[in-house]
Amino acid sequence: MSSFTEEQEALVVKSWNSMKKDAGEWGLKFFLKIFEIAPSAKKLFSFLKDSDVPLDQNPKLKIHAKSVLVMTCEAAVQLRKAGKVVVRDSTLKKLGATHLKYGVVDEHFEVTKYALWETIKEAASEIWSVDKKNAWGEAFDQLVSAIKTEMK
Repeated sequence: MSSFTEEQEALVVKSWNSMKKDAGEWGLKFFLKIFEIAPSAKKLFSFLKDSDVPLDQNPKLKIHAKSVLVMTCEAAVQLRKAGKVVVRDSTLKKLGATHLKYGVVDEHFEVTKYALWETIKEAASEIWSVDKKNAWGEAFDQLVSAIKTEMK
């Protein structure tokens, strides 16, 4: 795992600070992007399987999307200081078990990373850059690595 630099941390913190107050809205946009890119991903969410509620109005999706975005961004913000992904061990174990149970594979994580980039690009009013993309990519990859370690 490569180290997360001070410059990367600053880019991530700045982006997250600009999104944080509207985390619910951005979380939902993040998940709608995932489903736009990979419509079959909806099957991975038990609360969407038999729902007739439009995705953008689904209360369970809204809650889930916000919690995922907040956890991802908060883990990214703490990465350099902690030197590793900081999510409670019990949460990490649960994430690993849940992702394993629902059959999440590498391609799903790649789609999610792309959707995260696209969401941050839209949300962060400052200019999107390769450096910012790489910073978020590194943070996301480290979170995914920690989840995959628990997928057993």
